[in-house]
Amino acid sequence: MLGSDIHFRMPNDEVVAAQRYSLNKNKYLLPPERERLEEILNHFLNSDLRNALMLHLALRTGARAQELLNLVQNDVNGFDQTLFIRGLKGSNDREIPLPPRLFSHLERYLTTLDGNELFPITYNRLRDIWATYRPVPKKFHCLRHTFAMNLYEKTKDLRLVQVALGHRSITNTMIYADYAYSRQELRKLIL
Repeated sequence: MLGSDIHFRMPNDEVVAAQRYSLNKNKYLLPPERERLEEILNHFLNSDLRNALMLHLALRTGARAQELLNLVQNDVNGFDQTLFIRGLKGSNDREIPLPPRLFSHLERYLTTLDGNELFPITYNRLRDIWATYRPVPKKFHCLRHTFAMNLYEKTKDLRLVQVALGHRSITNTMIYADYAYSRQELRKLIL
């Protein structure tokens, strides 16, 4: 869904309007949906470690699907308990800290690997796994938005969200502040 117009001045002084991406509740997991997903994933961490861990990492790092699939063993930093994510689509690289419990599952998973890739599967297989585990019928990319919304609501620090998502421009990150602000203000006025 597109939001408000943004105007760009082209080299020949022509002004072009472009639609800015906007967020809505169908594009991220609401708190009860997120809690349900975490319950599901925690339940399967022993019996289906790879898939449950992969989705946990997506939820806790905001990595895009392909960024997750590009992870290799050297991207895991045991000293700092972080995961290095190589940015795609013009994004910056970033290093995201992981909760200790999740990191210990990641270390356990690393001992089961034969090759260097963390998740040697295709994008289509990832989508199938997501379809199996998701608590509601939302796209895999909702995990990235959920991570960003959660981080913004905890910190109110737009710059931190920008860094965590690897956005080069703060303009891309503004959707989270805009959405949170409009939702809060509407609640104040209506309720």
